[in-house]
Amino acid sequence: MNTTPHRNNGNDHLIELKGITKVYGMGSVAMHALKGIDLSIDKGEFVAVMGPSGSGKSTCMNILGCLDTQTEGTYLFKGIDVGVLSRDERALLRRNYLGFVFQGFNLLNRTSALENVELPLIYRGVPARERHARAREALAAVGLTGWETHTPGELSGGQQQRVAIARAVVIEPEVLMADEPTGNLDSKSSREIMDLLSAFNVEHGITIVMVTHEADMASYARRTIHFLDGIIDTEVNNGGGGVQ
Repeated sequence: MNTTPHRNNGNDHLIELKGITKVYGMGSVAMHALKGIDLSIDKGEFVAVMGPSGSGKSTCMNILGCLDTQTEGTYLFKGIDVGVLSRDERALLRRNYLGFVFQGFNLLNRTSALENVELPLIYRGVPARERHARAREALAAVGLTGWETHTPGELSGGQQQRVAIARAVVIEPEVLMADEPTGNLDSKSSREIMDLLSAFNVEHGITIVMVTHEADMASYARRTIHFLDGIIDTEVNNGGGGVQ
């Protein structure tokens, strides 16, 4: 079986969830984290995901990011049924098509900004010279030219998140999964990070799915999806965000 996702035709969704459930545990202690989620995301969209703790939004993001699997239902990525892929095949999909940005930055503390950005290219087996060049380009794209040799401890929180974004986009992903990307930042740095994510979405066509607790950050997205008690409670069209 060829598990490399094929290209969409104009009528297909990039991501589609159909009747997704997720149950942890069994019997009387079973916890139903997701209760039949239907969701579609098109190429170039910017989607914000909101909801209180325990609402299912993080579980849904983990499934979208191939970090977890559903109990029932179907997850299609570019028309491929992710549920039938092996663990190794899901890892390849994640490595080749998905970028991740986290609230806690997840940078290697004793490693320079340039080396942090190079990491996903190392996993791909990209030769050193090309790897260095692409990492420098990614750092320039997030406004960190001249900071290549600095370690995370020598950077502000906003700069660390810029390095994390550069690391995520250096592989030119189809989708960027952002989990509370402004959660550890002040308001000024938060706006700068959101402007940066918006630019990658609009100018480079990267689809963005972002979990956030902050309504003003969610307003950057085209759509806001609200989770509650394991279901999608509401969807709001923000009237902006995303590739037009």
